[in-house]
Amino acid sequence: MKKVFFLSALVCALCATNASAQIRIGGKSLDTKKILQAGSDAVKAITLSDADIAAMSREAVEWMDEHNPVSPDTSEYTRRLMRLVENVKVDGLDLNFKVYEVIDVNAFACGDGSIRVFSSLMDIMDDAQLMGIIGHEIGHVVHTDVKDAMKNAYMVSAARNAAGAAGGTVAKLTESELGNLVSSFTDAQFSQKQEYAADDYGFEFCIANGIDPYGMASALEKLVELSQGAKASTVQKMFSSHPDSEKRAARVRARADEHVQQQQ
Repeated sequence: MKKVFFLSALVCALCATNASAQIRIGGKSLDTKKILQAGSDAVKAITLSDADIAAMSREAVEWMDEHNPVSPDTSEYTRRLMRLVENVKVDGLDLNFKVYEVIDVNAFACGDGSIRVFSSLMDIMDDAQLMGIIGHEIGHVVHTDVKDAMKNAYMVSAARNAAGAAGGTVAKLTESELGNLVSSFTDAQFSQKQEYAADDYGFEFCIANGIDPYGMASALEKLVELSQGAKASTVQKMFSSHPDSEKRAARVRARADEHVQQQQ
């Protein structure tokens, strides 16, 4: 909190100066214009609204769509995905789905409702497992995990710009940094509590959409199986971003068992 207050105070003080002025501190030249921008970015990161997150997500996803091979509407991958999610709705999110035809095993959901599923994930998951994973990723958005991850990424960018003000680096969000912002939701490392909550959402998502209640558990079990087999390298990224999958699979399977027993 003290650091935030100091940065805000610094920004307010600089607002009274010439924004293009150069200040020398400790032998280094500080560009106040860049400091102002960096400070504004940091303050903005703290107060990012859902609308801000949606706008940033759209920009990031547009970047991802431009830099990955998007499966055409006529492909088997896209037709399968559209069939599965045809009637899926989530309050507060304008869902849109695309498939990336890439070798990575992964999927992600963004704050604007964009869901991107990788073809290699579809190759190894049956329909119920795939829907469990999609529900899990949406859960991270619904529970604001992705929003918090993007805030952190934005703070890192602000800190980088502040350092640039002292070192002469251009204080601008580069394409590389935009890629880092994208990684905040594609490769985010969530806490155990966040993962459990997303698992629960994936489990309930399957039930709500008429999918096998064991879909979420089965998907996690599949990741465990593949991480220990010949295809371990193909699931490395997704498995590393979803730790303790074995324990989580057992937990969600127990929930599914309880659900099935209640339905009998």
